[in-house]
Amino acid sequence: MTINDYINANRSRFMEEWASLIRIPSVSCQPEHKPDMQRCAERWRDLLLSSGATHAEVMPSKGNPFVYAEYAPKCVNEQMTTVLVYAHYDVMPVEPLEQWHSDPWEPTMRDGRLYARGADDDKGQAMIQAKAFEYMVREIWSKQGGNIKVKFIFEGEEEIGSPSLEAFIEEHKDLLQCDVILVSDTSMIGKETPSITTGLRGLAYWQIEVDGPNRDLHSGHFGGAVKNPINALCEMLAQVVDKHGKITIPHFYDDVLPIPNEERRMIAQIPFSEEIYKAAIDIDDTFGEDGYSTLERNSCRPSFDICGIWGGYTGEGSKTVLPSKAFAKVSCRLVANQDHEHISRAFADYMQQLAPIGVRVKVTPMHGGQGYVCPIDMPAYKAAEKGFEAAFGKRPLAARRGGSIPIIADFERVLGVKTILMGFGLEQNAIHSPNESMDLEVWEKGIVAVTEFYRHLA
Repeated sequence: MTINDYINANRSRFMEEWASLIRIPSVSCQPEHKPDMQRCAERWRDLLLSSGATHAEVMPSKGNPFVYAEYAPKCVNEQMTTVLVYAHYDVMPVEPLEQWHSDPWEPTMRDGRLYARGADDDKGQAMIQAKAFEYMVREIWSKQGGNIKVKFIFEGEEEIGSPSLEAFIEEHKDLLQCDVILVSDTSMIGKETPSITTGLRGLAYWQIEVDGPNRDLHSGHFGGAVKNPINALCEMLAQVVDKHGKITIPHFYDDVLPIPNEERRMIAQIPFSEEIYKAAIDIDDTFGEDGYSTLERNSCRPSFDICGIWGGYTGEGSKTVLPSKAFAKVSCRLVANQDHEHISRAFADYMQQLAPIGVRVKVTPMHGGQGYVCPIDMPAYKAAEKGFEAAFGKRPLAARRGGSIPIIADFERVLGVKTILMGFGLEQNAIHSPNESMDLEVWEKGIVAVTEFYRHLA
């Protein structure tokens, strides 16, 4: 039976199993849903067993439980490849509830889409993995044999930063050993433009405090004679990015790798209109590092941004005050090979260098994570590429993304293997927002793509 025949024959069951997960409100950031996290983990354990896993269990952690499952062919040989499938079963809150057009916990079909919280992120995409695996076990490996071992690790804290994951990987390093990690928790450029995410930016984030006089001062009595902490903070931050879009932190670019020419050619093929982009966010022009396109700047190159700044009097009316303190929250998006801890220290040192006389500066690192790049010539990437091509009828583009998923770098650091990001989300799926949805045609093509990934990887 072909994969398309299998989907057609089992569509109603697939949909009901998917719905059974969505109906569990597994919101990791809300304590009242703690029992739902356990229920959802147990439901995934049962679904993975029924899909063909030879072993599955719910494993405790310091936070929400993990789900581990595995399948091994009957005849194990030296050429066997082990794939570790990662996903998460927790979801974002549904508020504001009044903006939903249907119950977020009851899957609803409209216009070829399934609407619900978790329809895409990540219960829908995780089901793509589960059903492709099911087909391979039942229709291929059990009948023809195979040389692929599959492991699953599903967590319940991705939406709150995966605080338990790194320790869990370290503790169960031997259990999770594999040759490649497969993740469906990212997006494609578009329904007609399939793509594989090949890079994610890292992150470094700080809070800055600038102290001046020991109290707020009358700006008439002291203005012009005392350094204003807000003025000082603005002067300092204004020097971090120059007029050419380059970040001026000493040695910031030492470890930044150039974008391979093949990737630049693929980026240039991405359907993109500079004018539509500017109009959508109501700006007159874009800005960034000289020598790079907008799509390269927001995905393949590092950036620096002031995320918030405050101090002094900001209430209604006026108050002529020279404030004693000023604060800012700032961040850098980093690229592969840049170490977020090294950059964090370099930035803190730089702020001290830029601090003018008359103020004291304190820089507090908040959080960070490493960037990630997947080589597009590795065999597993080529298998994923062929999988997309079989499902969508065209070769997928390699596309880096500007956001950060620190756990991907954690996997590489601890397990020493690369991750293939076979994501099937679309921008219009509205993940994290009211009326999250999944395009059912794309969802079924995703099952085909992952099935073909296993075929070509073998």
